Amino acid sequence: MDNLSSEELRGQLAVLEARAARLSLTRNHLQHQIDFGFESSTTREREREVSDERNELHEQIDSIRELLRMRESAA
Repeated sequence: MDNLSSEELRGQLAVLEARAARLSLTRNHLQHQIDFGFESSTTREREREVSDERNELHEQIDSIRELLRMRESAA
């Protein structure tokens, strides 16, 4: 990631944020199913997978934001 330009990092950040937003919608839908009694073992399993993927994305997003902050403060 260090070898990417700031512009490329911003582009990658936008893609990851959009993906995280889509995963959040999916997760919310699954959680509503669980909360309102329409759950199955598959629903809980899928919600856990989506949550894990979303958490991983947020770690990547945070890393890119930190790298951009470091670059901006160094400039």
